[in-house]
Amino acid sequence: MAVLTDLGVSAGQLADPLAHDEGLAGAAAATHRWLDRPADYEAVWQAMKAFTEDRTPATADEIWLCEHAPVYTLGQAGLPQHVLAPGAIPVVRTDRGGQVTYHGPGQVVAYVLVDLRRAGLYVKEYVAFLEDAVIGLLADYGVSACRKPGAPGVYVPGADGELAKIAALGIKVRAGCTYHGVAVNVDMDLAPFDGINPCGYANLATTDLARCGVRVDLAEVGERLARRLAVVCNRAGALGQGVAPA
Repeated sequence: MAVLTDLGVSAGQLADPLAHDEGLAGAAAATHRWLDRPADYEAVWQAMKAFTEDRTPATADEIWLCEHAPVYTLGQAGLPQHVLAPGAIPVVRTDRGGQVTYHGPGQVVAYVLVDLRRAGLYVKEYVAFLEDAVIGLLADYGVSACRKPGAPGVYVPGADGELAKIAALGIKVRAGCTYHGVAVNVDMDLAPFDGINPCGYANLATTDLARCGVRVDLAEVGERLARRLAVVCNRAGALGQGVAPA
């Protein structure tokens, strides 16, 4: 299997993984856990790296859910000029793909630690899966969402008709295993996004579920998201030591 690292773009089209009730039932078996809230970004990042470095072909996949203290994260190839006015919010240079984003209260982050070889997935398929999981999650709440060509993540129509970003993603692949993941804006102070060019795009609008008219507990959103993301972990378990086609 050819593994492409640091991919921060979406490609490929995958069907809604939980489009049928039996998919929901199957997803419930995958392991996920909540980290302390608020979670320190650097501590979680180092823990993800250690988990990935130490895992073996028999290590079970995991999904870590959290809500971070305010932080800007700059991807491995991220350009510092996209950090415009960070103020008192720390900026962490990390090893995921993509440019700069913001994490903070009111946003649920899911870190998906999965063996892609065992799941039989190429990286581009996996990225598309992450986006589809979020699109399906938002549909659960009656929110229509989509991709935006050339701009990774998940978007919803804004009040002005332009697309606004509601979820960001970035991953790292090491020895065929992923870490980092996807962040969904639930009910946030969006002002910190004004201090950056989100994901490297100037004047990119951002939004959250609350501004889409959905008032919901962050933990509930996290649980629903984990059930959707668990599909890829269940796939990995079902395939055992299978690898992606050459």
